[in-house]
Amino acid sequence: MNALQMKEIEELEGQELTEERFQIKDQESLNWAFRKISALKTQMEETDAIAAKEIERIHLWAAEQHKPVKQSIEFFESLITQYHMQLLEENPKAKTLKTPHGKSKSTRRKPAPVAVNKDKLLEHVKEAGMSDYIKEEIRWGDFKKTLSITTADGQPVVVDALGQRVKGVEIDQGGTTFKVEV
Repeated sequence: MNALQMKEIEELEGQELTEERFQIKDQESLNWAFRKISALKTQMEETDAIAAKEIERIHLWAAEQHKPVKQSIEFFESLITQYHMQLLEENPKAKTLKTPHGKSKSTRRKPAPVAVNKDKLLEHVKEAGMSDYIKEEIRWGDFKKTLSITTADGQPVVVDALGQRVKGVEIDQGGTTFKVEV
């Protein structure tokens, strides 16, 4: 804010703004009112700039305060997960642990085919004559539904509906995931 705008605001603060004290009657009084508005808007912008700096500083402070808290939360969640894994080994039906202050849920995923090499997969689908699953690339969602996992030479392998081993697909072993809710 420049000195002229400061003077405008000081002049304003020195008198009450009522309809009786001031009225715009000519070009000069109109210009005076515009100068007052300009000075007040500048004052608001300065206040906003200071507030923005303080808000940023407070956000940085809060982020620093959150770091050790987040680490503690992760630590306790890992302890809960370890405990839940232990209970799940002892009792496979212990999929959810509940207390008045939260719960731990486990979900099991089945092994599923995963497309790791789309070029080899596309080649396989073409060679097998399964063009229904080809758009410009493989319609993986539809084709995946026709795949199954079997064992060949003691190893799990992915085969298509024709019983042929599928190149470019690996097996996602699935596993158990845990979710802690509070």
